[in-house]
Amino acid sequence: MKSLKLSLLFGCFLLPWAGWGEYNSPLYLEKTTIYVGEHPLLVEVANTEESRQRGLMFRKKLGENEGMLFIFPSEDHLTFWMKNTLIPLSIGYFNKDKRMTDTFEMLPNQTKTLYHSSERVMYAVEANKGWFAKHNLGKFSVLKVESRFVGK
Repeated sequence: MKSLKLSLLFGCFLLPWAGWGEYNSPLYLEKTTIYVGEHPLLVEVANTEESRQRGLMFRKKLGENEGMLFIFPSEDHLTFWMKNTLIPLSIGYFNKDKRMTDTFEMLPNQTKTLYHSSERVMYAVEANKGWFAKHNLGKFSVLKVESRFVGK
């Protein structure tokens, strides 16, 4: 009886961490090359609720011209944060016409700073910090995406 109680107690203690290792490991997402203006970026495509929520969390590095494309089912005001994101990133928000509305430089592992789109948008692109500035990309820059990835 004593060992049963200890087993139950130990099990209850471990329960909060049950899925953590799985969540901590990266998702394997489809990759494609997009263009912002004329500048190519190899991205992982986050077009499901799970992949959009996970984003680039727990990644330790990102190639120079690599990132993530977030595709949402409809336009809305979006907010991103950097919880469990270990590398500094830049984010660009794009409306349904694939025109950039905003960019932000985001610091790693911040849980209080939120990055809000100023307009309703359908796409977000995360890349290494400074990527958009390095390529002189800003408001109204055009996102080019394969038609199979275009939001509905």
